[in-house]
Amino acid sequence: MLRPTPRTTPDAWAIEHRVYPTSSGKPGPRDPFLTPYMVPFGRAVAARTHRRVVLACSAQMGKSETFLDVIGQRLDQAPAPILYVGPSKQFVTEQFEHRIMGLLDQAASLSRKVARGKRMKQTRKLVAGVPLRLAHAGSSTALKSDPFALALTDEADDLLANVKGQGDPISLVDRRGDTYADFVHAIVSTPSVGAKEVTRDPESGLEFWAVQEPDDIDSKIWSLWQEGTRYHWAWPCPHCGEFFIPRFECLDIPRGADPARAGRETRMICPRNGCLIEDNPNGENLKAEMNARGVYVAPGQRIEANGEVIGAAPDSSTVSFWVSGLCSPFVTFGQRAEAYVTAVRSGNESEVQTAVNGGFGEVWAPAGGDVPEWEEIKKLALPYRRGDVPDGVLFLTKGVDVQKNRLVYVVRGWGVRQESWLIDAGELWGDTSHDEVWADLATLLDGEYGGMPISRTFIDAGFRPGKKDEVPEHRVYELCRRRPRQAFATKGFDHRDKPLSVNRIDVTPRGKTTKYGLDLVRLDSDFMKSWVHQRLRWPVDQPGGWHVFEFKSDENPDGLTEDYCRQIVSEARVRKPSGGFQWIPKSKNNHYLDAEALTFAAAYMLGVQRLPDAARRPEARATEPARSPPSAAPEQPKPSPPPKRSGWLDGGGRGGRGRGFLG
Repeated sequence: MLRPTPRTTPDAWAIEHRVYPTSSGKPGPRDPFLTPYMVPFGRAVAARTHRRVVLACSAQMGKSETFLDVIGQRLDQAPAPILYVGPSKQFVTEQFEHRIMGLLDQAASLSRKVARGKRMKQTRKLVAGVPLRLAHAGSSTALKSDPFALALTDEADDLLANVKGQGDPISLVDRRGDTYADFVHAIVSTPSVGAKEVTRDPESGLEFWAVQEPDDIDSKIWSLWQEGTRYHWAWPCPHCGEFFIPRFECLDIPRGADPARAGRETRMICPRNGCLIEDNPNGENLKAEMNARGVYVAPGQRIEANGEVIGAAPDSSTVSFWVSGLCSPFVTFGQRAEAYVTAVRSGNESEVQTAVNGGFGEVWAPAGGDVPEWEEIKKLALPYRRGDVPDGVLFLTKGVDVQKNRLVYVVRGWGVRQESWLIDAGELWGDTSHDEVWADLATLLDGEYGGMPISRTFIDAGFRPGKKDEVPEHRVYELCRRRPRQAFATKGFDHRDKPLSVNRIDVTPRGKTTKYGLDLVRLDSDFMKSWVHQRLRWPVDQPGGWHVFEFKSDENPDGLTEDYCRQIVSEARVRKPSGGFQWIPKSKNNHYLDAEALTFAAAYMLGVQRLPDAARRPEARATEPARSPPSAAPEQPKPSPPPKRSGWLDGGGRGGRGRGFLG
């Protein structure tokens, strides 16, 4: 009774031993190749060549059935202790346990090996003399109990990040296999939140998911997938024959379509040659045919016309797979599109996330608004270098974003029609609770570019460097008190009745009154950031462009960096379900965007929006004329100075450096 049956693969074992009852959706013998993308995953688990086997995919793709295949094959052919970890106790006891019992009762070779009666518990079965333990991620005791040769973790993104203070559940499960040399931890899940970007392999022409910064990935399964071999499920186009990797971007959803129309008219576009692919044209099941010929391919590999994958497999202790939800045989392209359009029309971001995660198996970037790609900023570069001041610049402003370990700053020059040029951008590294980095900033405030001083500097005071008991004085307030004619402390708000207002603070951070107050500038962050993103796509033939200096190269090592560009497009403006808008980060590195918003806020305070077209610098000191603004006219006699304005918006306000050209 305890003799193992001959070794085979989980899919082959399932074909021979598993039969679905008449009450199931597809009764009869189990067909693992209905979902062929799951077969390599199951075989990788059974091979025991990698310590971790990871699969990221959408919901209802056949994950649980493959888990059952793996469990049945291992208990029947190579009995060893197995641990299954579900996302919750309810899921384990009410959904998965009865499927386990169905597996044990269906397979005759397993049924006679099950210890029944008092030895059978709801969460612990004894099969072929070894335990099969069903646990949930909320139980630290279950995750720290017996050793296991095989562990299977289901819906990893739904697990607790820290199980009762004992640590990450994935790591806790890994420790259960330390005593087994061939231990395997199989992990599957629908991904959740994270940044995503596609990169094209120059040799194969295939478009793979690019590896993102770990801090930009909240999804556990996506992080684990990135650490592994990164296999992608690829299809052959039924029309041109070229292989491609299907994903949400391949769907052609009619613009402005309602859910019903999206369901009827959505097609897939082959990214190789633009072929239109339907689910079932003229009764043909093209998706089944493409899945039957589908293969897994990793970055650095290519696929021959006959489906052979050429190139060495990536070297990693984790073998990882990703398959798009579009490959599911249970749902059509139109149904996926209809669900997505319905979610978007609801205005509920959580519904959109569910459609992207559960429908397409992709991470969801909360910043789902219309954000330019970082490469688009390259088109805004003009032929001048860092520190140069082009002819159109009338005055300079600086924005400083405060972080715990550095100050991120941007200097921008401003001209008529709010046209602007990036003059400098950089980081001052150092603990911002200490004096040294602030002394470096003070030095920069006294500097000049092309003979022009910085008219106004805005410093974000939303982050307070150091704890109050250790650093009683707010570093930002302290600097701005010492330099009231140069620097202003600011705080941003999601929305205000007006873009900018100035309020006097007469109390020190210690709670004592002070003889000399501080002017705190309160900003509408939505207004300021929206202005920056609007200018990124400003028509090139219209005045008011937003420019940057030349990109970094061997000849220009101080040029603009890719990191700066990525940070400028690191957030998106999305509508809140309750009304209004909010800015959602795609990446935690968004500091240059914040600094650029502050440069505009400082220019707005100085009245850049009211500069007359005839305004000119008192002394033209451009070091590298890049391009005259489209609105610039031939040099004319300097106009008579206009009457001085009162309040903070006149050029001769506290800074005193704007007088004569701000109009």
